[in-house]
Amino acid sequence: MGKVGLAGAFAGLDLVTNSSSVTFDPSTASLLARSADGSLSKVASTDPGGSILAGCAIGDTYYVAGNFSSIGGTSAQNIASYSPSAGSFSALGSNGPDGAVRALYCDASRKQLWVGGQFSSPGASVAVWDISSSSWSAAPFGGLTGAAAEVLSITPNSSQSSLFFSGSFIASFGNGSLALNGTNNPNVPFSSGATPFSSSLVPVPLENASVDAGPSSSDSQFSNVQNILCPAGADGPGNTWLAADGNKAVITVRKFAFLTARGVRLGNTFLDGRGTTGFSIATIPDNAVQQLTYFDPTDNQNKTCTDTCPLLTDPSIPYQDFLFDSDKDITGFQLTLSEWQGTGPGLHLLQLLSSGAFASAIDSQNGQSCFAPAPSNTSRTGNWKEADAVTSIPGTTQAILVSTVKVGTPSTDAPSFTWMPYVSASGEYDVNLLVPGCTNFQDCALRTSVKVTVFPGGGQQPWVSTISQQNTADAAQLIYRGPVVPTSPSFQMTVTLTLADEPAGSGQNGEYEIVADRVQLILTNPNVTSGANSSSTGSNSTGTAERAFGFLEWPLGGSSTASAANAIPTSAVTTLDNLGFDLLNALGGASNVLSSSSAPLIAAATQHPSGAIFLGGQFSLSSGSASGASNIVMFTNGALAPLPNGGLNGPVTSLTIDGDKVYVGGSFTDTAKASNSALKGIAAYSVSSKSWSALDGGVDGAVTSLDNSGSQILVAGNFTKLLASPGSSDGQNAEGFAAWNTSSGAWANNGGFLIGSMTFVGNGTSSTPQFVAGNIATSLRFGASGFVMLQNGPNGQPQVTPLGVDFNTPTAVNTTTVAKARRSHHRRSGAGWIPTLNVLNVFKRQTPSTTTNLAPLPSPVPAPAPAVLAGAFWTNSSSLKELVIIGGNFSYTAAGGVQAANVAVYDDASKTLTPLHGNQPNGTVRSLLVKGDSLYVGGEFTVSGIDGSGFAVYDLANQRWDSTGLQPLQAGSGASVTVRSITASPVDDNVVIVAGSFAQAGSTACRAICSLNTANKQWSALGNGIQGDVSAVVYTGNKELIAAGSIALADNTHANVASYSLSNSTWAAVGNGGDLPGPVTAVEVNDGNESSVFAAGRSSDGSAPFLYFWDGKTWQSVGQGLQSSTDVSQLIMVPLQNTHDGNSIIESDRVLMVSGSISDSSFGNASSVLFDGQSFTPYIVSTSESGSPGAVSALFHSLASFSFTQRHFLATGVVILISIAIAAGIVFLLALIEILWTLFARRDDKVNTYDGADLDADDDSTHRPSSLLEHINAATRSTILGSPFGPHAEKEAGLAVAAGAGGAAAAGAAHDDPFSGPDASNYLRAETPSDALHGGMGPEEQSRPAYARYSFDGSGDGELSLKAGQELEILDDRDDA
Repeated sequence: MGKVGLAGAFAGLDLVTNSSSVTFDPSTASLLARSADGSLSKVASTDPGGSILAGCAIGDTYYVAGNFSSIGGTSAQNIASYSPSAGSFSALGSNGPDGAVRALYCDASRKQLWVGGQFSSPGASVAVWDISSSSWSAAPFGGLTGAAAEVLSITPNSSQSSLFFSGSFIASFGNGSLALNGTNNPNVPFSSGATPFSSSLVPVPLENASVDAGPSSSDSQFSNVQNILCPAGADGPGNTWLAADGNKAVITVRKFAFLTARGVRLGNTFLDGRGTTGFSIATIPDNAVQQLTYFDPTDNQNKTCTDTCPLLTDPSIPYQDFLFDSDKDITGFQLTLSEWQGTGPGLHLLQLLSSGAFASAIDSQNGQSCFAPAPSNTSRTGNWKEADAVTSIPGTTQAILVSTVKVGTPSTDAPSFTWMPYVSASGEYDVNLLVPGCTNFQDCALRTSVKVTVFPGGGQQPWVSTISQQNTADAAQLIYRGPVVPTSPSFQMTVTLTLADEPAGSGQNGEYEIVADRVQLILTNPNVTSGANSSSTGSNSTGTAERAFGFLEWPLGGSSTASAANAIPTSAVTTLDNLGFDLLNALGGASNVLSSSSAPLIAAATQHPSGAIFLGGQFSLSSGSASGASNIVMFTNGALAPLPNGGLNGPVTSLTIDGDKVYVGGSFTDTAKASNSALKGIAAYSVSSKSWSALDGGVDGAVTSLDNSGSQILVAGNFTKLLASPGSSDGQNAEGFAAWNTSSGAWANNGGFLIGSMTFVGNGTSSTPQFVAGNIATSLRFGASGFVMLQNGPNGQPQVTPLGVDFNTPTAVNTTTVAKARRSHHRRSGAGWIPTLNVLNVFKRQTPSTTTNLAPLPSPVPAPAPAVLAGAFWTNSSSLKELVIIGGNFSYTAAGGVQAANVAVYDDASKTLTPLHGNQPNGTVRSLLVKGDSLYVGGEFTVSGIDGSGFAVYDLANQRWDSTGLQPLQAGSGASVTVRSITASPVDDNVVIVAGSFAQAGSTACRAICSLNTANKQWSALGNGIQGDVSAVVYTGNKELIAAGSIALADNTHANVASYSLSNSTWAAVGNGGDLPGPVTAVEVNDGNESSVFAAGRSSDGSAPFLYFWDGKTWQSVGQGLQSSTDVSQLIMVPLQNTHDGNSIIESDRVLMVSGSISDSSFGNASSVLFDGQSFTPYIVSTSESGSPGAVSALFHSLASFSFTQRHFLATGVVILISIAIAAGIVFLLALIEILWTLFARRDDKVNTYDGADLDADDDSTHRPSSLLEHINAATRSTILGSPFGPHAEKEAGLAVAAGAGGAAAAGAAHDDPFSGPDASNYLRAETPSDALHGGMGPEEQSRPAYARYSFDGSGDGELSLKAGQELEILDDRDDA
């Protein structure tokens, strides 16, 4: 049946097969399934703001995880399972990870799913889902905490016997202390302008404070300073405060109460180029301008400032924290914005940072801090009353609570008070109980001592202290010093106060008074280690332990009774755990790691078959055997070892191994010591040769995930282009996803098409080889640079094979990021025949036009590079391999680095492109034809060394341009040559027809269309020729050539569709030239039938597209619904395996495929639609590299000719023949009966002498043959059209010629004519010479009108040529013999 190619200006396409609407919202994370051929299909999306970061499979179930609350419409917290067979998601229990999941490992043999990330439950950063019991549990070793307390990777060792956990954590082994959670506040958005220390400080609630700002903007959306105390949204109206243009501003905040502060948090505005660049802070009430300490992320240095302090204007740094040199007791502060950029200063965020955390005995003072899930809280037993105490700040008082208790009351029966301060992050804290002095309060005689119990969290033992409240002056009594470990994001530690077991003093009047003021937490270190056995007597001793950073090996099947609050048993230490020990030492030890402003991390770990372990992440080693290594290091022979040139100069996010090579992905641009600028985002390291190598020029962005799919390394990330060479910005477009062919060492077509920022790629199930995830703007199943192969797949479904290589992307092409607008392809199914389109039985292609002195041809469908506009199949005469030759507007790099353009020979088996030898066409190729080993190339181009433009011949056998003896085409004055169609003559194997826009060929005048004799390379005109421009040429078998475009005949007859008789070399208009609204860009003949022609184009004024149908007599519009943006490049009839309802325009076994850039009110945009004679159904959608709609230019095939022969019913001709046979039998039988009856009746008659003179001149009895044929003709038509025996006719067959019978037959013909059915209702039949049926011509009737049903060549002597549908006058319908 041959092969089929589809060409166009597209980077991705899909077949419309159902009624669903596929949409992508970049604010969600989408999961795509990648099939064996690389095609992509959407599985599901998360809730807005969600992310997908990991995945793995056990059996036919795929587990997907990240940070989301729902996926595919199923409520699931951060992790879910997916069944490809059922197409549905399920949540994993109800008590899964309560934070982001960043790593998964599927242990199929044990039916366990290991989960890593940043969560506290059901285990600290690590949890296990048991598939058999459908239950969650903590890891056998309890969990991993410390540093950022985050697991980023879980991978097996090379023998699959143990797991490697990597991330940012500190693991402790032995019976000493266990590193605890050291993360900063998980509710605070990350900013590189903050440190783990400052991020752990709970902001002071300012909602009840007095806040004044001025001068403010006159815009009410930006004049309310309250909006920046805890903004509800992004920088913008209602969430940002702006000062008046051109003025410095002052913001004054007063709490009018005693509070302890550590600094301020400022978030700049970035609206319209505005922003604060300089400021200062003075505290109230002392009005002292404070010296501030801050971290500068631009150079990673800690700095100080006083007046003026700089505020960065980088939108990637949402805020900066500025700390006082010590805790300050204040009642407010004044912020002066003295310098700015743009039209004035402004802020998006303003917060006062506490010393750590706090809680007041007065509930009204426990407001909810910004970013906190809940406010600090209190509870009490007994009776408490409010009183005012004088503070250390002159003129201020502080509300407190007091309670009296009878002397001698046991502590268990005494009133109690419990503070529950919200603590945002783990750390080392000093916890103070603030006790107002009794002198100012005048209650010294009532004071006594109290018992205070502190529960610091993290499984630690409570700390119990006895505190005296008999202080005469205000005092901050230390009640706990050590780690405080939140166990959840809303964690509240507890501090309980009650009467001491042995109260001090004797009281007054038989009573004691106990005081509840405030609890103050002062952060001393954001990173902690807690004692495994904290003392309840006030001591806080810590043991010693072996500690490791960022790496832990755990044997699969290993067990332990450890919990997150205890150290991992030393029995669990493996030899590879020395890696983590050495890594911590190389980073400068725990204190350096925990105090670092940017905590190091290990993002990926993998083991090479040689046994070497590679670690990638964000770190710099300062000591040990790998001192100087940055971001990637190797552990081999029991020690860390650096990689050549110090590693890489940016973070590493992912690692994968293929044979000897380790593929590395991340955000780097070279080695740490610059050596190879092509190592951009991705690199390969050879273990054997100890050397780095580039993947061409790398990628132009960050790589987030790598996967080894066998023959390809799949690359996902936030990039847009595959760079061709070091230092070059040129390359192939690849927005977020690419594939590197490890065999050929080149980028390969990844199979699908998408535009997005991808976060994950990984191997999948047996039915779905891979899954890809990320924030996607657009995705289609197939990715291809303008060309795909089509064939019938399983169950008749079309199978698409994209071009196996990618063309180069010109630098002028604009690519888009994930921020593109939401895009959808609305899919609509028209009928049951859509999925079973037989794409192999199709035949022709064409392209658009330019201008002549007639109405100009519409501009061609835009085809920016890379685009394929034409194709042809060629069987190599030496290898007998069938290859595809494609032409268009593209460039590519062939083997050996050869740069080629616009024409290529494609081998689908090897997925390789081979250029034509010699000079390359410079311009656009729009048509191709292969005859034997000759390639005819047409378009708008020149070839260096060849005369003329727009047309050339290439010798495929000898691999050279063949211009000898060929005169060039020449354009008219001020115009250029464009060849849009090259076709082979169906009647002369040595002739090709070249058509387009030109004035002559050599010295031969043949405007717009010319024939070329391939044997002698001589041009010839076709008949008298035509005028104008030709866009397309088709044939009605071997009878006529049909040319379309903007055409006039030689006699100036307007004919945008014209026919040329191949037998008598004459041109004629198809219909009236005015019937079509404008120039034609595409034309098609239905199976060679000259009375079934389709033409598409645009109106003469270019305002509207059209599609018309020629029925042999008139043109009629059939393109209702096409919108003004439609441009048609090609019309082609294609067969169906399933039929549709036939009609008078198109038979039931075929449809018209309309290609180009199609827009319809019912389905939106498409690149190819199917027309069944009544309605359009979208069949192919495509997109360009930028995400805008693509276009299909041509569908071509390898068959030299094609006809619609697959029928599921008898052809009309067969039915007619059967009818004729039956009728003839009946007639002869009746004739025999009549003859016998006559002989019997005349058996006694005498035989008279014959006298010819007695015969009437009109007597036709001598015309025996004619009379017999007339009887047969009448009976035959009666059989076909209906019985001649009408209700008022005589029934004898011998009288069938009677007038009544004729009338009845005519009436029957009106209802039973088979030519009025779906196959031929458009024909008006020329009457046959049958007096028997229609009574013949009366004596007064000189002629009658009729129409020719078929065309007739009329090549014999005395014969008249006729065209189907031509009106005739019948003068004599007798057949005198």
